[in-house]
Amino acid sequence: MDTMDYGTAPESAAEALAWLVDEGDRFGHFINGSFTPPRDGFVSKNPATGEVLATLSQATQGDVDAAVSSARKAQPKWEKLGGHARARYLYALARLIQRNARLLAVLESLDNGKPIREARDIDIPLVHRHFYYHAGMAQLMETERSDQVAIGVCGQIIPWNFPLLMLAWKVAPALAMGNTVVLKPAEYTSLTALYFANLCRQAGIPKGVVNIVTGDGAVGEMIVKHQGIDKIAFTGSTEVGRIIRRETAGSGKALTLELGGKSPYIVFDDADIDSAIEGLVDAIWFNQGQVCCAGSRLLVQEGISEQFYTKLRARMDKLRVGNPLDKSIDVGAVIDPSQLVSISKHVSDCIDGTCYQAVVQLPTSGSFYPPTLITGLSPSHALMQEEIFGPVLVAMTFRTPEEAVALANNSRYGLAATVWTEN
Repeated sequence: MDTMDYGTAPESAAEALAWLVDEGDRFGHFINGSFTPPRDGFVSKNPATGEVLATLSQATQGDVDAAVSSARKAQPKWEKLGGHARARYLYALARLIQRNARLLAVLESLDNGKPIREARDIDIPLVHRHFYYHAGMAQLMETERSDQVAIGVCGQIIPWNFPLLMLAWKVAPALAMGNTVVLKPAEYTSLTALYFANLCRQAGIPKGVVNIVTGDGAVGEMIVKHQGIDKIAFTGSTEVGRIIRRETAGSGKALTLELGGKSPYIVFDDADIDSAIEGLVDAIWFNQGQVCCAGSRLLVQEGISEQFYTKLRARMDKLRVGNPLDKSIDVGAVIDPSQLVSISKHVSDCIDGTCYQAVVQLPTSGSFYPPTLITGLSPSHALMQEEIFGPVLVAMTFRTPEEAVALANNSRYGLAATVWTEN
């Protein structure tokens, strides 16, 4: 062996691509237990290559109306089945997800650009665990939650950073409690949701209980405004969340929002520096930094800051960026060229701090961005305040615990926080 460099370990995409071919590479909407005929709409691309994976249909108001009507018709019978009967369907779905885990992981990686290791080892296992858990909750509903009833029809809008996992977060608890759903996956990442629709048919989920419509933000707006929907569940940007809150105010709709973040990652001078750096690698460069609770704002105590930054830069240079289907890489592709432009502009517009980008070889095509560290920014700097949603870490120092708390709270967000200390 001449070197200790990692070799490649590619995962085959053949099974997932064969499924797309079998479906004709074109998809309609899943309404009332079956797929509608495909129509022109938009394409879903592999962000690592730019290759077109499939053509998806842009939902119209008529499609949304049909999906809501189907869900409304199915809901009373679905609720009346009782928790134990609904649990059997959810257990069946969980087992089918496990059985198809490899295909789902590859399809997620192709459509989203995330490393196959993350899709295989984190996303998909969490998906089937959610369905198992909520199947158990359905079984307990009549004894432990006898005073609660279903809301009705749930309109659900999910993001592109964890496509199938976000579907599980929304769909599993809603179905367990006797609700029916109209779900819109993100425009960039609809393929695993459409595969999930096939699994619903295999599990025998009654027609109309799960409905999936594809399209852009206009389709989400149709769902939010629809009078036949009893609850909206949204995960996405804070800006869109505000719009949805205003739109639903006074409508009688229930609402849950899970929005953005600029979470502090605080390292005190008594912390195990090497462990804190490894934790930070996962906190900010997991899923290319496209995580709402990413530890994107590093606060490090002044006495260890230079040592910490030096070790962090060395660790950044060891990260492997490349083909998401290669099991040896750490950082995959960002979701879309437009997001790549947005990330690049955030960094290029920053003239105040010191920017370090990992010395890594990027693929010549695809939406790849190197792990980036920007130090020396003021607390009020735009990059310390705004969610970049990419592999960019911004950092500053503090002296006292009181200052660390003040800096951590100097944000309009409050989603998550991390503290490293031995005391």
